[in-house]
Amino acid sequence: MHIGIVGAGGIGGFYGGLLSRAGHTVRILARGEHLAAINDRGLEIKMNDGSFVVHPEASDDPATLVGCEHVLVSVKSYSLPEVGPALVAAANAGSSIVPLLNGIDVAERLVKLGVPKASIIGGFVRASLERIAPGVIERKSSFDLIVLGELDHVHRDRTTSLVAAIAAAGATARESDNILYELWRKFAFIVPMGVGCGLARRPMGPVMATERGRDLIKGAVHEIVAVSQGVLTAEDEPKTFAEFSAIAAPLKPSFLLDLERGRNTELDLLAGTVSRLGKELGVPTPIHDVATAAFEIATTSS
Repeated sequence: MHIGIVGAGGIGGFYGGLLSRAGHTVRILARGEHLAAINDRGLEIKMNDGSFVVHPEASDDPATLVGCEHVLVSVKSYSLPEVGPALVAAANAGSSIVPLLNGIDVAERLVKLGVPKASIIGGFVRASLERIAPGVIERKSSFDLIVLGELDHVHRDRTTSLVAAIAAAGATARESDNILYELWRKFAFIVPMGVGCGLARRPMGPVMATERGRDLIKGAVHEIVAVSQGVLTAEDEPKTFAEFSAIAAPLKPSFLLDLERGRNTELDLLAGTVSRLGKELGVPTPIHDVATAAFEIATTSS
């Protein structure tokens, strides 16, 4: 199988490394020191039980994606317009496009960039994966999970075969027959973390340690359920909130880490999307409205 990787950071680098080790042809689109390191020393994947090095094809030429059966996309949302033309070219040549971003409307964003919706496979990852140095990816969590599914709920062999390939490469992978619901469930999990920890500038432990912190998280989940237009229901609220109690106290979501490091954030993809949907649907989302305004002001003035 020929697999393209766009966004060879933690997620793309990890799955690209596993697939390359399993014997698949992996073509990584990268640049700068990361590209130089992969071509010079190879791509190193570190996990709890050891590490390995592979030598996938790596280039800064988007044309390298043309001819791949699948293209995994794991760039930050603000980079989608930059990689859009390469994804359109790959899709038009027959590739399936598999976005592994955090947002709920990523497919719509790709379609606006010109990617045919029929070429898109929905997906998400649950794991702590980070590029810790040029050419080096570390899985910091004790687990990894990738879930893929067709957006129109129609079974297609392309998704089944990709899931099987990823699983055979050593990752935990499964196919979903309702990927939209699962994407919303993940969205309702990660966005409140970003909102709570971002506003407090503290890890999840301190946020969940106070009644007001817990109420903030519950309120954020409630607003997301409300704007999902029935994809999520009231029954999903306690289920989602219960997941927060299992989070290690020192955990900082990537949104908070980006704020602390002065990096670009995915505000528009996360809390900003909830606020926007609330306005469009006439659904009150005061927590996300305030959070979006606060983060926007903080990042603009920094």
